Amino acid sequence: MKTTTVPVSAPAWFIVDAAGQVPGRIAAKVAHILRGKHKPTFSPHQICGDQVIILNAEKIEAHPKKLLNKMYYKHSGYIGHLHAKTMKTMLDEKPEEILRQAVYGMLPRNRQRLQLIKRVHIFKGEEHPYAPQKPVSLKLDL
Repeated sequence: MKTTTVPVSAPAWFIVDAAGQVPGRIAAKVAHILRGKHKPTFSPHQICGDQVIILNAEKIEAHPKKLLNKMYYKHSGYIGHLHAKTMKTMLDEKPEEILRQAVYGMLPRNRQRLQLIKRVHIFKGEEHPYAPQKPVSLKLDL
């Protein structure tokens, strides 16, 4: 079976507003766009997706029980240096990291994962430096 490789076009830019949304549902839609599965020229071995800007990361919603029970772990590599934070403290300190880890977990576990996560730009508030790229607002049907 012969296969062809379609030349990859320049990536489009999308803006997602995370205010009032659940992190997992945002991450699923963003991962879909990063991979390029919304395009007819999708190819699993190529990076043919688009760039995504996520705004208002500090305004994401979660169930009150999840805010207290969900833990985020980080290990320094030294014995006994496992650091754990609840979702509530992460939301107060680094809300962008909650969405970044959610999107990272939904990307494929292969060599493309690190390249794809660089195409997500997450910000706490409304301002972003990517206005010259003319991003298009993306409506999440959640």
